Amino acid sequence: MPRDIVIDPVTRIEGHAKITLRLGDDGNVTDAMFHVTQFRGFEKLCEGRPLTEMPSLMARTCGICPVSHLIASAKACDALLAVAIPETAANLRRIMNLAQMVQSHALSFFHLSSPDLLMGFDADPARRNLFGLAQENPQLARDGIRLRQIGQSIIEILGGKKIHPAWAVPGGVNKPLEAQNRDKMLAMLPEGLEIAQRTLRWYKRVAAGFGAEARTFANFPTLFMGLITETGGLEHYDGLLRLVDAKGEIVVDQFPPEKYQELIAEAVEPYSFMKFPYFQKLGYPRGIYRVGPLARLNLVDHCGTPMADQEWAELREIQRGAVLGSFHYHHARLIEIIFGLEMMQRLLGDPTILDTRVRARARPNRDEGVGVAEAPRGTLIHHYRIDDDGRMVWANLIIATGHNNLAMNRGILQAAQHFVDGKKISEGALNRVEAVIRCYDPCLSCATHALGKMPLKIELVAADGEVIHAVQRD
Repeated sequence: MPRDIVIDPVTRIEGHAKITLRLGDDGNVTDAMFHVTQFRGFEKLCEGRPLTEMPSLMARTCGICPVSHLIASAKACDALLAVAIPETAANLRRIMNLAQMVQSHALSFFHLSSPDLLMGFDADPARRNLFGLAQENPQLARDGIRLRQIGQSIIEILGGKKIHPAWAVPGGVNKPLEAQNRDKMLAMLPEGLEIAQRTLRWYKRVAAGFGAEARTFANFPTLFMGLITETGGLEHYDGLLRLVDAKGEIVVDQFPPEKYQELIAEAVEPYSFMKFPYFQKLGYPRGIYRVGPLARLNLVDHCGTPMADQEWAELREIQRGAVLGSFHYHHARLIEIIFGLEMMQRLLGDPTILDTRVRARARPNRDEGVGVAEAPRGTLIHHYRIDDDGRMVWANLIIATGHNNLAMNRGILQAAQHFVDGKKISEGALNRVEAVIRCYDPCLSCATHALGKMPLKIELVAADGEVIHAVQRD
């Protein structure tokens, strides 16, 4: 008889989710679903709030990547004010966004994924975690902690605190950078680069032993989307949208991000609180695309910093055209850490970074604004509408993890069909299915912003367990 295998919860990710594997009569996997089981709905929470509160409020969307939402929200509010912010303010925002990327990528690689890479996917789960990592390779564990500390310290120096800083505001930032703080940040970066390069060398050595995973962890043709500079370089704060296909050929180029609705649309499914964005021209679900570090490195013509460019060129040699296997997100993440540290050195070394003109002030001049930036996990879109008093009347957030939803669902199916034997199910096989999701480093607290109606059941339960009242929506 057909039966289901449920992996609940999915471990070593940020947020709450489960996976259902559907087995046929012969015990082979016939379908797979990635269920995001939490719901938050920040779009509704912000209605009625003044636009000036939005960056600080949106930073509360997530405790893992608050800076990403702070930056995208501030950019949407810049559009509502119809102002061009001072160049120094834009560069300060860039630095904070890069620091966020460094610390978030370090969290994903060292704390969530490296236990599998160090000990193997079939290792005892009691050891295959951060504590086992610290025992097995103390240097790797210390490096992860220190790299995160560097990123978080830069965020704190700029924004006053490590989590939920309110420093980016409509029109720029609320405080210029002082020389002593610039020097503190610059002093940390060489150590960060040394750690990132050492870790990348280690990764290249161990990755060669995971050929089966590289071939089956969401390894299929899709589109890839992200921001680029005007010269086709790697960009995380500003820029234009580019889409490339599985051959690496450009499908859409230099596209204004504020017109994103002409490119992508969103669908919903009854088994998840996360939306399913897709490329409109191909329709749903054929319009599957990926975002994030691997996508960004697939679509750029160069990174733009010396060490990152060298590593990028080596990554692209893995496969002719775009690198398709999502296992390589780990490799791309380490390259982006190097890029982020190099770029922060460049920006902080420019004397104009100490300019005191860091904010443009204006009243609302438009009733609609879009802010787009690259979060650690991919392209992040904040779209706002306000009334005549500057209060929020509508918001739509398309979260980086959401863009990857179709690819994650197809990816767990591919891995499950390769590794899971319904007649003899091993823990290591199920761990590999989970690990496909970990490749994307999903941030599910950010991504649960449902569109339309979703099945929902609410129960009021007494202390003795009796259900006093229940409301259900199908």
